[in-house]
Amino acid sequence: MQLQQTIQSFGDWLYQVGYSEGTQNMLPALVTEFITQQRITDIRYVEQEKVKAFYAYLQTRPLKKRSGGGLSEAMIYHYVYALKTFFSWLEITGQLDYNPVSGMKFKRPTINQRQPLPIEEIQALFAACRTQKETAVLHVFYSCGLRRSEGVMLNSTDLHYRERLLYVRAGKGAKRRVVPMPVAVSAALERYYLEERCHSRVKRVQDEDAFFLNRIGSRMQGDQLNKLLKRLLERTTVSKDTTLHHLRHSIATHLLQGGMGMEWVRDFLGHTWLETTQVYAKPTPQQLQLL
Repeated sequence: MQLQQTIQSFGDWLYQVGYSEGTQNMLPALVTEFITQQRITDIRYVEQEKVKAFYAYLQTRPLKKRSGGGLSEAMIYHYVYALKTFFSWLEITGQLDYNPVSGMKFKRPTINQRQPLPIEEIQALFAACRTQKETAVLHVFYSCGLRRSEGVMLNSTDLHYRERLLYVRAGKGAKRRVVPMPVAVSAALERYYLEERCHSRVKRVQDEDAFFLNRIGSRMQGDQLNKLLKRLLERTTVSKDTTLHHLRHSIATHLLQGGMGMEWVRDFLGHTWLETTQVYAKPTPQQLQLL
């Protein structure tokens, strides 16, 4: 009964901190399978050997569906993630003194993940800017963390320099959000607007409000914004495969590592679920203990 109550409390915590409904159901179920398969009777006394034995079991565990076969790398890592999250929660809530998963290393699934840029490479990109527009593009996608589509739809009226606020009115899933801008970011975007954007000729009436215009006076599209970034990359040693979305991943990681809570980073990026933010942001090992 005590173990069931612990699992229930774990699920309640997942709900409280903002995990999706699917994750709220999946993680407790995976932890329950670990407890059952390893015949755990007291969660306080789980040793690393139990975790290692369960991990070895997962390598040969058959699928429960009739199709047969084994678990994929991604599914095995779901189990690992569930155990990491569960034991970290037990530790930070004072329910156990020793975290058996702490320090253990597991194979990650082979997927193509975007890696955040180091601060030094972000600084190199800003240093390579030759125009106010190039600086503004970096600030919109890095400093403000906008998606490419959100940058395309950004209007001049969406920026409030005195209040230092940027309004995303056409976010993913029709979600709106407000992004606070540091003083330096607000000032740089205002300089671009006053010194470059206001002097640009607009080709079509429907593009009059666009914050970014291309050379013929039309709203800049995503591929044009990426080409601008590519020109910046050519002036630096930063990987030429870097995209606008890498900038969004990078600011998420830098904010988290700078001390911002995961829930605040989630709101900054406009995510619905916490686990989506965890894909973007790369926390330090110490911060993982707090998630």
